[in-house]
Amino acid sequence: MNVMLLYPQWTGGYGVFGHFARRQSHFPPLNLALLAAIAEQNGHQVEIIDAEVNSIPEDKLVTMVLQSQPDVIGLTCYSPFFHLNTSLAQKLKDAGCKAKILVGGPHITIMKEKVLVPQFDYLFVGDAEDSFVKFLTTYQKGGNLSEVGGIIFRRPDNSVCAGQAQWIESPIKITGATRNQLQEHPLDKLPFPARHLLPMKEYRMGTMHGRMHFTTIQTLRGCPWHCIFCASDALNTTRMLTRSAKSVVEEIKKVVADFPYLTHFYFIDEVLTLWEEHILEVSDRIIAEGLKITFEGATRANLVNDKQIEKMAKAGLIRLAFGLETVNTEMRKTMRKQVKLEDYTKANKICESYGVEALNSVMIGLPGETRETIRETLTFLRNAREVKQANFAIAVPYPGTEFSDMAIEGTHGVELMSEDFSKYLRYGKAVTKVGELTPQDLIDLQNEGFVSIYSAPWRWGPMLRKHGFLGFILLMLRVVRLGKNKFFKRKQKPLGDHPKDN
Repeated sequence: MNVMLLYPQWTGGYGVFGHFARRQSHFPPLNLALLAAIAEQNGHQVEIIDAEVNSIPEDKLVTMVLQSQPDVIGLTCYSPFFHLNTSLAQKLKDAGCKAKILVGGPHITIMKEKVLVPQFDYLFVGDAEDSFVKFLTTYQKGGNLSEVGGIIFRRPDNSVCAGQAQWIESPIKITGATRNQLQEHPLDKLPFPARHLLPMKEYRMGTMHGRMHFTTIQTLRGCPWHCIFCASDALNTTRMLTRSAKSVVEEIKKVVADFPYLTHFYFIDEVLTLWEEHILEVSDRIIAEGLKITFEGATRANLVNDKQIEKMAKAGLIRLAFGLETVNTEMRKTMRKQVKLEDYTKANKICESYGVEALNSVMIGLPGETRETIRETLTFLRNAREVKQANFAIAVPYPGTEFSDMAIEGTHGVELMSEDFSKYLRYGKAVTKVGELTPQDLIDLQNEGFVSIYSAPWRWGPMLRKHGFLGFILLMLRVVRLGKNKFFKRKQKPLGDHPKDN
């Protein structure tokens, strides 16, 4: 069968932030490349079109699909871009495309038959590595699709076949996994993603070493914690799945051999250092193989130590991200952030001592947020010279999260102001009211945050290397403009109106 997997263009919704999103978020669609590799293993012809990285508008994408005449079309869907998937599917059908349209991804797994709109023929819920190839085989043979687990579709009589989500079984049942449990690696059974179907030269990322060709890679799936802004239960993310260190490094070697210009790897693990033994073995193997690569990832600040970062830096680690979110103690309790504030200071300093860039992500607009709590966090970041980069996002009540439940129910001082998923973006938009803070207040405070963080001269060098000259100029112009607006607003109102700003 001829299979076409599509990744529509999405950065247009971010406005001025689109420039930075395009430079920092052109990630290879690893999920599609993995499904493509599985399909190829089973004898199918596969094509992937990444319309985002290639800047292909929707109408042109439709034309390209029609020219290829695929038998089935696959899409992956995240909540903020659900409307883009439905729009593309509708235009394909309007243009006379006969291919069946399949869609999976987090939004589909969470919403299930609620999003079985006429534009889609089949929904995939849960892990699709097994169900996708079973679907292709059954569909090609004209078999009974209701026997394929993990798919939802309408039968000829218009009734819905609602298959249960399929999940790869995990041998790890607890956070503190034993050595024996870590020797069972279900992800080793999967093929390496079909990167040969992607325009790998187009994927570049800003780093402290300049812009580099890069790819994503994964050593483990899952996170054992239940923060309120993650859809842990709905997406079954507390189920831990690992790969062997040998498999990870073999994939790195293959990438370097196939794409010699590509030397930077972004580990998409939710918690890269969750099991120290595992990441240290990966690092040891990278060093032993003499691989001249760099890499980065994200982890929890309390899972960082000198021994670990020293070894990882020797293997090529250049950046590590931490989810700080807020420094307010009560808010951290509400969101179940079980990391002490002092751990962030310690982790950032450890990274700095080994030349590893520390990136701290902040979220505003979570339960309990006020102007004062936001300024607490900004003060911490402004004084932390070891923090060279900080993301300052607005919390989004994505479906399936406890935060979404709070917003819908109007509890914990959170009120949902829009159910339009296209507005569920982290930058320049807000869909919740938190206490006395309106959506516009959150947007204004986010802008203030960027002024506060990036007006610090010691952050200008990292910004320039990460975003390039044009990105640096755009960001600095934005900082200056927002700074001017803030100054004039203060001049126009009596000082008594701003007791906290005096």
